[in-house]
Formats: sequence, structure tokens, C-alpha cells
Amino acid sequence: MQRQAVYMRRSLFDQEYVDEQFTQLEELQDDANPNFVAEVVNLFFTNSARFIRNIELALIGAKRVKRGCSHFEEYCNQRNIDGCKRAFQGVKQEYATLKSKLDAYFQIAREAS
Repeated sequence: MQRQAVYMRRSLFDQEYVDEQFTQLEELQDDANPNFVAEVVNLFFTNSARFIRNIELALIGAKRVKRGCSHFEEYCNQRNIDGCKRAFQGVKQEYATLKSKLDAYFQIAREAS
């Protein structure tokens, strides 16, 4: 079992799901709180899903960003790290695209008036 845990941990780093910040988090775990890292990770998923819901509430009709936020929230609830990562990248891309398109729209609208 321990060998499997070591292999799985190494895979998380090799596949770039986690980085040195995860190692720092692990260093904070001790015998007094042996589940510290798991508890922090669970808080991350819980809080990030809540933050995404808050973003959805603040959206201004940004349909594609909202859809991406919904996907991200679903993956967080499923504790699907790969899905979270892909969905988050999608949200960032949709956000950047929307910002660019709305900036161009408002520029043309100002010039037209």
C-alpha cells in the first residue's frame, strides 16, 4: 500500500497536477494532525466551488463563462482534479475572449455615437 501511495504521489507531480506548494503543505502535516493535507484539499474543493458560484452570480449575461463555471463546479464537487484543471483553463480562455470582444464592441459603439 505504501509503495502505491508513493507512486501515486510521484505521478501527481510528474503529470503536473501539483507543484512545490503541495510539498510545503505536506510539510505542515504532523502526528498531531495526520489528515491535515486531505482536510486542506477538501477545503480547496469546497471553497473553489463556492467562489465559482459567486462568479456565476456576478456575471453580466456572459453565457460561455457561466457554462465554464458550471463545469468547473461540477468537477470540484466530483473531486476530479483533471476536470477542474481543464474547466478552469476554459473559463480563463472564455473570460479573455469575452473581454476582448466586449472591449472592441464598446470602442465601436463609442465611435458610432
